[in-house]
Amino acid sequence: MVGVRRWLPGFVALSAIWGASFALIKVAVDAGVPPVWVALWRCLFGAVALWAVLLLRGERAPRDRALWGHSAVVAVLLNTVPFILFPFGETRVSSVLAGVMNATTPLFTLLFAVLTVPEERRPGARRLSGLALGFLGVLTVFGVWHGLGSGVIVGGLACLAAACCYGAGFAYLRRFLSGRPESVTTLSALQIGCAAVELALVAPVVAGAPHWPGRAAAAALLVLGALGTGLAYLLNLGLVRAAGTAVASAVTYVTPLWSTALGAAFLAEPVGWNALVGGALVIAAVALTRPRKVPVAAPKDRQRVG
Repeated sequence: MVGVRRWLPGFVALSAIWGASFALIKVAVDAGVPPVWVALWRCLFGAVALWAVLLLRGERAPRDRALWGHSAVVAVLLNTVPFILFPFGETRVSSVLAGVMNATTPLFTLLFAVLTVPEERRPGARRLSGLALGFLGVLTVFGVWHGLGSGVIVGGLACLAAACCYGAGFAYLRRFLSGRPESVTTLSALQIGCAAVELALVAPVVAGAPHWPGRAAAAALLVLGALGTGLAYLLNLGLVRAAGTAVASAVTYVTPLWSTALGAAFLAEPVGWNALVGGALVIAAVALTRPRKVPVAAPKDRQRVG
């Protein structure tokens, strides 16, 4: 019981922060902030937080060009593209649906791992059935038997594509960065820093100059970046160290519950039975696709981001 008390507060805080990110995104896009600027502010505030922690710990940015190159690729897959796609999707669908779509990330991670990682080439019948169940869960969330409006299709597919990017990003990260000697703080600061630079080059061209969105949206973006993209990385590291990878990865199961509850409570978003049932199917699918024995990770290992 003492061990649980040591990591439970961090687990709850991390799941709540990542679950709340979808409601914060919704506040920003509803205030008129273009999706690409939502992504840029998120990464900029997150990078400032992570680099500040890096400096306070006395760590220095590595000079390895290969590491910077891999970090830039990971940033595209885990931050730059999905951080644009989720806000774009939420201009057309609720934060509740976006949160459920995000829960499919482990399914896409397995799919890309099967395609790219040699030791994952034979996933087994149990994990393949999990992928099929996850697909069924997505169709249930969409409520395909009712027919779909173009807005729901576009928004939902954008969120699903963002989760797909996460899956590809984690497969790439596992193959090229998981064995690096650098700390998680260093790797995270490099990744988010690269994403901020990439988005800074794109945002003015795509969406023009930024504008003041109002206090509520500005506060949402600050929290989304500093906490959801900065502090969350460090909380995740602490959770891995205190409880191991198996417990840390279980945040995936709880995040949709937070996103659904917050979207319904604070944004008055409707929660249909199909969203609840579909979300439950997706979570069950994630459980099936997880390996039966999950080794405890070293401190440098990283988990998913919300």
